[in-house]
Amino acid sequence: MILRIDHENPDERRINQVVDCLLDGGVIIYPTDTVYTLGCDISNKKAYEKICKLKNIKANKANFSIVCYDLRHISEYTLNLPTPTYKLMHRVLPGPYTFILNANKAIQKIFDYKKKEVGIRVPDHAIPRAIVKVLGRPILSASIKHDDEVLEYMTDPEELGESYEGIVDIVIDGGYGKNVPSTIIDYTGKEALLVREGLGDINII
Repeated sequence: MILRIDHENPDERRINQVVDCLLDGGVIIYPTDTVYTLGCDISNKKAYEKICKLKNIKANKANFSIVCYDLRHISEYTLNLPTPTYKLMHRVLPGPYTFILNANKAIQKIFDYKKKEVGIRVPDHAIPRAIVKVLGRPILSASIKHDDEVLEYMTDPEELGESYEGIVDIVIDGGYGKNVPSTIIDYTGKEALLVREGLGDINII
């Protein structure tokens, strides 16, 4: 089902509809400030396993990120976050970045294996933040690649709806997505490591 939601002023009723779907174990496709993304309730293992199957990734090898409303959720899923790193994240988020941080036992329980890192996203986009705010916990997130290597990512919600009809529960149409992913920065070691240059300015590190 394609569900159109205004990307600037998300309709509360439609956001609640999406949240009900997630709470029921559904898998959605939704827009971010970068690319369109697969998502599910972080606490629903069956939905997580479904995304793994869609991505053709073994559940114990997945490196998905979690999408948060703001930085308040970080302490629930990470450990040993240095103050300078937190201050940097506070300065640039919401924004097109994924921060890889040291994961705690809560993440290991969710992923059902000894996962040492977790990617944290706080996108600068009203739709995912509204969903997470109502849901009350993060969305497990995995970007959607395009079969066309030149385009790399799928940007047209109508095309996504056709491609994933009967496969996911809801495709949110929030307008055309971007074809550039988030910038990934690894902060699990002593120094910041640029993993992928994306939409976010790399000069922050």
